[in-house]
Amino acid sequence: MKADLSTVNAGKVALITGSAARIGASIAKHLHKAGFNIALHYNHSQHAAETLSKELNDIRTNSAYCFEADLKNLKAIQQLAKNTLTHWDKIDVLINNASSFYPTPLNDITEEQWQDLAGTNALAPAFLCKACFPALQLSKGCIINISDIAASTGRTDFLFYSMAKAALNNLTRSLARELAPDIRVNAIAPGAILPPNFSTSDGVNNTTESDPLSISCLNYPGKAEDIAYAAEFLINNTYTNGQVLNVDGGKRLKF
Repeated sequence: MKADLSTVNAGKVALITGSAARIGASIAKHLHKAGFNIALHYNHSQHAAETLSKELNDIRTNSAYCFEADLKNLKAIQQLAKNTLTHWDKIDVLINNASSFYPTPLNDITEEQWQDLAGTNALAPAFLCKACFPALQLSKGCIINISDIAASTGRTDFLFYSMAKAALNNLTRSLARELAPDIRVNAIAPGAILPPNFSTSDGVNNTTESDPLSISCLNYPGKAEDIAYAAEFLINNTYTNGQVLNVDGGKRLKF
């Protein structure tokens, strides 16, 4: 008889960075439904985070809480882990989802762009893993990094972002070796899931794929829920470690 995951996961805590909206919020809702208590991290999106927290707490009292942190600040990263532990006394799952994402064509790259994109997409996950390590080791927990298929394929005009996500994939594999057998570490690499949330200088978002066939072999984009299902799979499949799971509709096959 299949176990009720809401019972199996009751009392477990998932810390999800960048979980106020988009993919992070979808993962938070999905894991909450599966029984987890959710530590909702945000940086600027306080209203969205508090709205989601209220929604989850209306479903199950005291099951979600918001934590603010600038992940480019090492002390803030350490405080985020400390605050989560102070509130729930444990961390079972860490999901590094927060990300900066915008174009950096070679001719326009700046040091500030690299510091920002590498900081949020690679350095912050590494230091948050370090900060959460004692708690995750105690709970025999797991880490999931949200990467991108661009980490392995590259992406035109997104030089620094692709480089940073490639570093995140390497972090995933390196920590999977270093932290085993106590902590499993995996990653999810989405393809075309949601339109980018930025615009060009003329106010037009021109990065959305216009040709449906270019999105994936399936001819349609994925949904945020597809990433949430993948996260639940990696949490529950306790013999999966060091993997980068592509959730891209087969888009990588087109390269």
